[in-house]
Amino acid sequence: MSWPQTPAELKAMPPESLPALAGEIRSALVDAVCRTGGHLGPNPGVVELTMALHRVFDSPRDVLLWDTGHQAYVHKMLTGRLASFATLRQADGLSGYPSRAESEHDWIENSHASTALSYADGMAKAFALRGETDRGVVAIVGDGALTGGMCWEALNNIAGAPDRPLVIVVNDNGRSYAPTIGGLAQHLAGLRLLPQWDATLSAVKRTVPRAPVVGRPAYAAMHGVKQGLKDLLAPQVMFEDLGIKYVGPIDGHDIAAVEAALRRARGFGGPVVVHCLTRKGAGYAPAENDAADCFHGVGALDPATGRSRATGAALPWTQVFGSEIARLARSRTDLVAITAAMLRPVGLAEFADEFPDRVFDVGIAEQHAVASAAGLAMAGMHPLVCVYATFLNRAIDQVLMDVGLHRLPVTFVLDRAGITGDDGPSHHGMWDLALLGVVPGMRVAAPRDSEQLAVLLAECVAVDDGPTALRFPKAAAGPPIPAVGRLGHADVLVADVDADVLLVAVGPLAAAAVEAASILGSSGVRATVVDPRWVLPVDPALVALAGGFPLVVTVEDGVRESGVGDAIAGALRDAGHDGRVVTLGLDKRFVPHGKRDDILATAGLDAPGIAAAIRAQRPVTQRVAI
Repeated sequence: MSWPQTPAELKAMPPESLPALAGEIRSALVDAVCRTGGHLGPNPGVVELTMALHRVFDSPRDVLLWDTGHQAYVHKMLTGRLASFATLRQADGLSGYPSRAESEHDWIENSHASTALSYADGMAKAFALRGETDRGVVAIVGDGALTGGMCWEALNNIAGAPDRPLVIVVNDNGRSYAPTIGGLAQHLAGLRLLPQWDATLSAVKRTVPRAPVVGRPAYAAMHGVKQGLKDLLAPQVMFEDLGIKYVGPIDGHDIAAVEAALRRARGFGGPVVVHCLTRKGAGYAPAENDAADCFHGVGALDPATGRSRATGAALPWTQVFGSEIARLARSRTDLVAITAAMLRPVGLAEFADEFPDRVFDVGIAEQHAVASAAGLAMAGMHPLVCVYATFLNRAIDQVLMDVGLHRLPVTFVLDRAGITGDDGPSHHGMWDLALLGVVPGMRVAAPRDSEQLAVLLAECVAVDDGPTALRFPKAAAGPPIPAVGRLGHADVLVADVDADVLLVAVGPLAAAAVEAASILGSSGVRATVVDPRWVLPVDPALVALAGGFPLVVTVEDGVRESGVGDAIAGALRDAGHDGRVVTLGLDKRFVPHGKRDDILATAGLDAPGIAAAIRAQRPVTQRVAI
């Protein structure tokens, strides 16, 4: 079959040819994502839904907003990017999320959930003010994203303008990463029962009113009974309670049914929710049968079996953390964990299996997660808030004002800190050090290897007078790097009595720093390497050591401005030391997707890059004994 290259070509296809095209799209998706890795599970489930959207609406004049963007792969294929789909998530290739730089059909570059309704509300208002009332605005929102508070803030405003057109498509597959939890999930599960009652009412409506004398009264009474039965089976339809028209549930894999519902919604003239039921991983058996997360996000796979092609014996940092927190929880009954719809991705599966009543998945609601953790801490528990580093950005107010202000013993476990790689600018956890550094009383630990992760995690949960954070990357934890000494909290990794340079390495960049010291030594530049372990606030013992060096170089995988290097430079200034401090880190920009090691090398954060940066400083030789 000849694939449509544009939405216009898709519109021109006869309806009877669409099921075959859907099958080809699904096969192409599985083949491509199994080669590159990516969000496999969500996309086979939206094939027919995406096709229907592009047949009813006129993108890009009509706005399609994907929340979250990981369900937009089919949208990319149908908007001129099929030929380059093999480059998905590769350096200089297609992004794994919508990208304004790629296509005029991509309006927002979102991968932080629960935002699209706010964008949609603003765009609908703008089009009304500009007199462009013929332009449609559609937000495609997963049921998992609806657990986020921003969705409900936006719905409150959307419902306040009953004459402003806006279509909200709820892609309901019952899951975010894992099965969607909470009251909303229970409500949507109840709504899935409603078609049976609607079918019954339709039959009654066709026949009972025709009966002489009693027809109309009987129909009204039976309609009331039907509504009561609905209320018994599920809460009253919340969207209509808000004043938003509700259509559904619709079989999201029936293109004709979805098209018909979308056309009715488009012509309504006000806000409408179209509730589509889909299956995550639909049409690809290994994904549909994966109980954990339906292959939500995967690396390279064998498409025939769904088995990973990854090799290597090193454990991922996440797995090391998961085993260690479960071990600590066995002796610390006050330890509890909170996550935001990512229980397995952040390593809490073992903890949850063993202590299910001590793990709380709050849905995609990071602000609530942190404030709830504050309440847990106030009431005598020690909570661990386990999220991706990038998603903690959304809850900094709560970190500062709910946890920090109250000096509460909450530990933030930040997975995917620093450069994450293939998921791109929205997922790089490169902002955490700069943000956490402004929180009074916050102590931040960065382990260099799996052994230090275990040690520092234990130290974090032992703190009872304020918040702590533990950060580690999306990568395999490297082999242990032994210390040759200890100064304050810092480990000395390379000690040289003739040192010219003090090299301060944050977390896993310690391996590159040790290698850089070896490279430098071969050219006559002597370096001492230390791992602060606790990187914020700056250890006074580290300040005293650094004050004796003419050149101090810090290496971190966070943004340079306001990071660890800046904190060390400030501490040295405050102590009256005049030595130079050179901060190596990430520029304050949005870093594109690519392989983690390649991005770090490009930023000069591998061993050759660190060595080259130090050579360029031409340090004055000064021997320092430690």
